[in-house]
Amino acid sequence: MLRITATTAYPLHGTRATRLLEQQAAATLPPCTLMRRAGLATANLAQALAPHARSIWVACGPGNNGGDGLEAALHLQQRGYQTVVTWLGEPGQVPADAQAAWERASQAGVQFATEPPVQADLCIDALLGIGSTRAPQGRMAQWVQRMNHSNATVLAVDVPTGLHANTGAFSTTQAANTTSDCVRAHHTLSLLTLKPGLFTAQGRDWSGQVWLDKLGVDASGSHADAVLAGPPLNGVHRHASHKGTRGDVAIVGGAPGMTGAALLAASAALHAGAGRVLVSLLDDNAIGVDLLQPELMMRPYRQLPIETLTVVCGCGGGESVATVLSEVLARAPRLVLDADALNAIAADPALRTLLIQRNTAQHTVLTPHPLEAARLLGCDTTHVQSNRLSAAQELADRLQCTVVLKGSGTITAASGQIPAINPTGNGLLATGGTGDVLAGLLGTRMASGMPSFEAAWTGVYQHAALADQWPRNTALTASALAKSLQ
Repeated sequence: MLRITATTAYPLHGTRATRLLEQQAAATLPPCTLMRRAGLATANLAQALAPHARSIWVACGPGNNGGDGLEAALHLQQRGYQTVVTWLGEPGQVPADAQAAWERASQAGVQFATEPPVQADLCIDALLGIGSTRAPQGRMAQWVQRMNHSNATVLAVDVPTGLHANTGAFSTTQAANTTSDCVRAHHTLSLLTLKPGLFTAQGRDWSGQVWLDKLGVDASGSHADAVLAGPPLNGVHRHASHKGTRGDVAIVGGAPGMTGAALLAASAALHAGAGRVLVSLLDDNAIGVDLLQPELMMRPYRQLPIETLTVVCGCGGGESVATVLSEVLARAPRLVLDADALNAIAADPALRTLLIQRNTAQHTVLTPHPLEAARLLGCDTTHVQSNRLSAAQELADRLQCTVVLKGSGTITAASGQIPAINPTGNGLLATGGTGDVLAGLLGTRMASGMPSFEAAWTGVYQHAALADQWPRNTALTASALAKSLQ
C-alpha cells in the first residue's frame, strides 16, 4: 500500500482503463479474488488509521464497492472490532462477488443494521464506486450527510461517494447542497489504480489523504489517462554561463492602472533566474525605472527585439494589449499568454487564427483560469469545471498550444502528450497576482531552453510547492512569492 504524496509521479487511470485492467486481472484469478484483496486492504488501512476504535460503521452500497466494504467488515470483525454494517443491497439481487461477500460477512457474525450507529470512531464509505455517475439519493444521501456531520475519521473506498472518478466533479448539478451530495473523506483508498478525479476540481478537498493498493496487479502496461506530476529535477547552472546564456524574458503588459501585474511577472522572471528581464509597460506615463528592482530593464514596446526574446504577454494588459498582440503572435519565438491576452484572443477571431498559425517551432503556453478557458472554448465555467481534463485537452488541441488550466489540481495539456495534474499548492495561492508570478516563472523556464510542455508543468509544480512550504501565520502575497523563486 502506498501513501500518495507530491514527491513521486504516478500514472492516473480513468474508469474505462481501470475496468479493462480489472477484467484482464480477474480472468487470470480465482473468483472474488480482487474483491477479497480490496476488503483486506481496506481493513488494514482502517486499523492503521484508528487502531483503538471502539466502533466502526461500514456503509455499503448495492454494488461491488459495497462488496469491498462487506469484505472489510469481515476482517475487522475477526480482529475484534465492534463493526456495524448498513447495506443497501438485497441478497440475490446484487453482483455475484458482492453476494459472496455478504454471505462471508454474515457467516462471520458481522452485525447488520438498518440505520447507522449512534456513534462511531471510524466510518468506512463503501456506498458508490467508480462506475456511478449519479448523486446519492434517499437513504444513501442521508448516510452521506451523517458521515459529513460526524466527528469520526472517514475512509472512502476507491472514491468518495458522489465524486466522479474521472473528473473530480460532484455527481450532481446541485453543487450548493454539498453536505449530502458527496462524502468528505479524511482518507481515500484508491484500488487497483489511481483515479484522476481524486486530484483535481473538488477531488483534492473531498478525498483527503489518498492511498493506493494495486491489489497485486501490475498496471504498468496499461494506458494512463493522465499523470500525477512529480517533482522536477533541479537544474544546475554551469560555471561557464553568463546572462546571455540564461535567456532573455520580455514582459509586455501593464496598461494604465494595472502596471503592478506586469511588474509582478517581471519580478518572478528576475528571481527565477532569467539572464535579463525587459519590461514594456503599455502605459505612456509608466515609470522609467523600478527603484525597488533596478535590475528590470524598462523598454518601450517598439524597442524590443521580439524575435530574440521569450515574451510574457497579457499581465495587466487591459484593452491595450490587443494593439500589440498580433505582432507578438507573429514574431515571438517563445510566448506565454496570460490574462487579458487570452481575453483578447477569445474576442477576436483574427487573433485566434494568428495563434493557431504560429510556426510549430514557436513554443506557446496559455495560462487560463476557468473563466478565461470558458471564453476561449465558447462555453461557461460550469462546463470547464465539470471535466477539467477534457477542457484543457480540447483547448490545447484546438489552439495547438500548451495549456495550463489553473485551479485546484492545475492541469497541463498539449497535443500528443499525456496531461499532467499538479499535486502541489493550497488555498494560500488564491490571492491577486499569483497568476502573474506563474506567467513570469514559465517565461523564464522557456527562455532557458525548456520545451513548452516541460516548462509548463515543472513551473506549475514549483510555483504551487512554494505555497506548501510557506511559513505558518505569514501572509502569502504575490510579491513575496515572486521573491521566493530560485
